[in-house]
Amino acid sequence: MRYLFVYVRFFSYLCTLFVKNIFFTMNTLIKYLGVILVLLGVVCLVIYHFALPQNWLLVLALVLEVGGILGYIFINKKID
Repeated sequence: MRYLFVYVRFFSYLCTLFVKNIFFTMNTLIKYLGVILVLLGVVCLVIYHFALPQNWLLVLALVLEVGGILGYIFINKKID
């Protein structure tokens, strides 16, 4: 349970850095949408490992990870 607290603190720290250091415009938010989806997939895997071992969390994490990676590739090709 202690490790879950460490992961949650680290994720909240990263979120505060992200919010403080980046001025949000729509293009910035769209550009980082893939990374946000990958991070949400990681959060699902952490929840699966420490709190709730059910298969739907693994499927959701898979969808978020693959969607985030593909979204990051295609969105950055289109924006740049």
